[in-house]
Amino acid sequence: MADGSASGRDARISGVVRGILARRSLQSPVGALRDLRGAGLTSLDLVNLMLAIEAEFDIEIPEKDMTPENFSSVDAIDQLVAVLAPAA
Repeated sequence: MADGSASGRDARISGVVRGILARRSLQSPVGALRDLRGAGLTSLDLVNLMLAIEAEFDIEIPEKDMTPENFSSVDAIDQLVAVLAPAA
């Protein structure tokens, strides 16, 4: 059962980010405001992150929202998902 709270969304997003970091063998901590590029994610990783977020929340991110700013941190992704899937 999905937790529709902001903290539940944040935990799901953090899990997706941790999974991508782990696949790249990066051991960087994931905090809400942590810069994901600074954590070691490349442009290709950010594209994979966008796709993973779409799958995790069963949403389609509009092209206009596929910006580095919207995927710069867990908090930024959480804000985007809150708009696109408020009940997620």
